[in-house]
Amino acid sequence: MTIPPNADKPGAMTRPADGLTVTIDGFEITVPKGTLVIRAAELLGIQVPRFCDHPLLDPVGACRQCLVHIEGQPKPPASCTTACTDGMVVRTQLTSEIAEKAQRGVMEMLLINHPLDCPMCDKGGECPLQNQAMSAGRGETRFSGTKRDFAKPVALSAQVLLDRERCVQCARCTRFADQIAGDPLIELLDRGPREQVGIADGVPFDSYFSGNTVQICPVGALTGASYRFRARPFDLVSTPSICEHCAAGCRQRTDHRRGAVTRRLAGHDPRVNEEWNCDKGRWAFNYATQPDRLVSPLVRDEAGVLGPASWPEAIESAARGLAAARGRAGVLTGGRLTLEDSYAYAKFARLALGGNNIDMRARPHSAEEAQFLAGHVAGRGISVSYADLERAPAVLLAGFEPEDESPIVFLRLRKAVRSRGLAVYSLAALASPGLGRLSGVLLPTVPGEETAVLNALADEAGDGMPAATAGSPARADGIGAPDMPDATAGSPARADGRGVPGGEAPRTGGPGVVPRASTALHSEGAIILAGERLAEVPGALSAAARLAEVTGARLAWIPRRAGERGAIEAGALPGLLPGGRPVTDAAGRAEVARAWGVAALPGEPGLDTSQILTAAAAGDIEALVIAGVDPADLPDPAAALAAMDATPFIVSLELRVSAVTDRADVVLPVAAVAEKAGTFVNWEGRPGSFSAALQVPAVETDLEILGEIADEMDVHLGLPSAASARAELAALAPAIAAAAGLPPTAAAGGQAGSAQQAPAGIRPATPQPAVTGQLGQLGRAHPGPGAAVLATWHQLLDAGRLQDGEPNLAGTARAAVAIMSAATAAEAGTADGGKVTVATARGAVTVPARTADMPDRVVWLPANSAGCAVRGELGAGHGTLVTVRRAE
Repeated sequence: MTIPPNADKPGAMTRPADGLTVTIDGFEITVPKGTLVIRAAELLGIQVPRFCDHPLLDPVGACRQCLVHIEGQPKPPASCTTACTDGMVVRTQLTSEIAEKAQRGVMEMLLINHPLDCPMCDKGGECPLQNQAMSAGRGETRFSGTKRDFAKPVALSAQVLLDRERCVQCARCTRFADQIAGDPLIELLDRGPREQVGIADGVPFDSYFSGNTVQICPVGALTGASYRFRARPFDLVSTPSICEHCAAGCRQRTDHRRGAVTRRLAGHDPRVNEEWNCDKGRWAFNYATQPDRLVSPLVRDEAGVLGPASWPEAIESAARGLAAARGRAGVLTGGRLTLEDSYAYAKFARLALGGNNIDMRARPHSAEEAQFLAGHVAGRGISVSYADLERAPAVLLAGFEPEDESPIVFLRLRKAVRSRGLAVYSLAALASPGLGRLSGVLLPTVPGEETAVLNALADEAGDGMPAATAGSPARADGIGAPDMPDATAGSPARADGRGVPGGEAPRTGGPGVVPRASTALHSEGAIILAGERLAEVPGALSAAARLAEVTGARLAWIPRRAGERGAIEAGALPGLLPGGRPVTDAAGRAEVARAWGVAALPGEPGLDTSQILTAAAAGDIEALVIAGVDPADLPDPAAALAAMDATPFIVSLELRVSAVTDRADVVLPVAAVAEKAGTFVNWEGRPGSFSAALQVPAVETDLEILGEIADEMDVHLGLPSAASARAELAALAPAIAAAAGLPPTAAAGGQAGSAQQAPAGIRPATPQPAVTGQLGQLGRAHPGPGAAVLATWHQLLDAGRLQDGEPNLAGTARAAVAIMSAATAAEAGTADGGKVTVATARGAVTVPARTADMPDRVVWLPANSAGCAVRGELGAGHGTLVTVRRAE
């Protein structure tokens, strides 16, 4: 930072009130008070060698490589821990023999026992130690003794391996685990020359963010088991990419060699993921190379056998079947689709199939959610950003577990908690491990009672607005439900039963927590983060919107899948056209029709996912186009598969063999994310475009295949590439264009105005009396003895198919357990550490039991972990009544 120009005196400079003038290597610079010398040097373009220093970690001065000479000081200090003072004169290794000699001495000491294994080290070719040994080291060594040797590697976890003799004790890894992730599972052990990175006996480094320690290690001491000895940086081709696993929108770098992806690294974007990503985004990319990958089209013959076919034959068969079902067809898409692919499906449904029967929500959903998305998400651009989370005085998590469902949101919240004391409140049945790392406050809520608690928070404001009628009544303090005791304060259990490492244990709310939370949400800049789990609770999303209106807090919706926000903007919903225009709005339909070159578009809202499947089961749907839908994610997988069995004609666009492709009449293989260009829009509404990392001529994208089918049906989409789809959508969706920094081009008569405003014709959601996101309505009765209300959400690392092919990553996943109160466990005849069976009329799962402070007669299960598929095995969801008994 330099002194800004003085507006009153051209050519003169204005000194900031808190500015300090420092001279470094003869150059003067003015920096804010508290700036470290190493940062001031960077602003001048002067690179001081370092190992322990990292701009996102607290300074520690562990490696001593960044020594500089400061006039008036007897010894060279570490520039990474020394703050600038006014008038300070600094000389780096470029102008000071003292600094240069000190740095060479430190480098010589670090290299005494460092192995000469650069040709085989995974860090070779991108190693700061290599580079700085050349610039700040001696040409020849003076050490003639025997170097230390250790058995290697040491497995800190199934995914992270340690070569101890390479470590220079910079403490980057331990500081990251403690400060950034809140998982202090690794530490520097012993003293003096025996000091080394280690873990406690029986407690592996099973952190969701452990891969970042591998990336920031400056010497190759930490390596990833999946990449170890597979390639060298100079063999790799690198391509910027966007993570496809969640809605965080992490910028990444995909490295590939000889036509195969070898690794992915976190990219640098201060607006989004800074320099971090989660282990799922880093290591879960082998799903696209599994043996069940589809490599050619399949067509079902007259005998009912699905067999290989040529592309022209498959396209002709798909077009013929869909043309026959025009007006009685539906499109189901999943969360893997890019913005451009979703737009192609939305356009295909309206033009080729002649209706609005399209829904991207391959998960529990509701009519209320569709209205909420139309009124509070679609067409609004970036209304809440990551930066806003860092600045917020208070954040309420409603039906949302950031560590599991959007890890970078979790890291930003933790950063704000550490730096500013952000107050985090969570509305859930139990305190998750992540809430403990956020030092958060739990508002214990029985599943299904979220509406009541949100209304209690709004009513506490005393604005006189009528409470929403949906949902069950709240207690006097707004927590829990009648006849269900609240939890008492105490430490929560981790999902794997090992306690909450790092940070303060979350506080469980008592009678005064609702007024405190309501007061906090009145603070300027407060934010409410609503998760997709609220769609399973009648009235919850409407109550969240009402709470935001009453308190003035900003409201953000965070889905779990990478493609959902973009699909909303693209019009992949039964009631919305691109840009958030309601299908019932004649003016909006006319705008889109002009852009698409057609006379008119259907004006009747279509069917949502559950309605499409129900209609298919009843014989009212004659054809389905299904893309990227895993039946295991649907509310009732068995009923969904039965509906597909009853559908006369199915076209499946899929990456790998699945239960859907087994039932399809035409199967069309599509390109994986690494094999195509596209855009993912994250939860903020910020688009991130990427190009294809792998050039595979034999594969086609969803968009290209849909264009070919439409051409065969004599309906032309006019989308030859992802770039053309993106340009066309930018004209229809100003919010996307604005967030991407594109000029505000609009289609003829297109919608203009601020990206922060909802599209015309859309009103905020109002309470809905029932949820429609399941084929069978979930019961909400209060449980009796031996029964419980189910709480569930997906863990970050689970049995999802996009994590297939990565056993090392799976080895760090949290084990499936049933968490309940001690009273509930006793009532079921079990105790902490015992086995328990959770059952419905559909089936049962048996897992270890863990006890925690939470409402009685409530049990938590992971939604889709190994050995526990809540929807597939139990046919259950969040708020379902289940039975709990000791395992036989």
